Amino acid sequence: MPDDISYRWRAPVTDAELFDLTASHGGHPQRGWWDRIRPHSLSWVSAHLGDGELVGFVNLAWDGGDHAFVLDTKVRPDHQRRGIGTQLVARATDAAREAGCEWLHVDFEEHLRTFYLDACGFRPTAAGLIPLRPA
Repeated sequence: MPDDISYRWRAPVTDAELFDLTASHGGHPQRGWWDRIRPHSLSWVSAHLGDGELVGFVNLAWDGGDHAFVLDTKVRPDHQRRGIGTQLVARATDAAREAGCEWLHVDFEEHLRTFYLDACGFRPTAAGLIPLRPA
């Protein structure tokens, strides 16, 4: 794990910072996304360089009870493969446990299978999905 990274729980993160982070790895950012999503989050964890630059983020949504959901895990491409994403998810896992959640869920694309199952410790389960928008 890099020494120059600090991890922050529920620290202020701006919509603009998350827009830039999402764009940095080829995502499809939307202005105002974080401002809309934040009130529905149980928690979030952010990773910052010494100068405060945001280099990683994970959102922890929940149902208000037993189930929490890892969403929007992001690490800048020039900081990937350094353990930052794994640390973000581990800290989100701890936050869900401390909040009294019984289950932590994650959905992911196939190319992220090794990250979530091997590095982060999730186990595969059967699940279903209905796409609500055309591809």
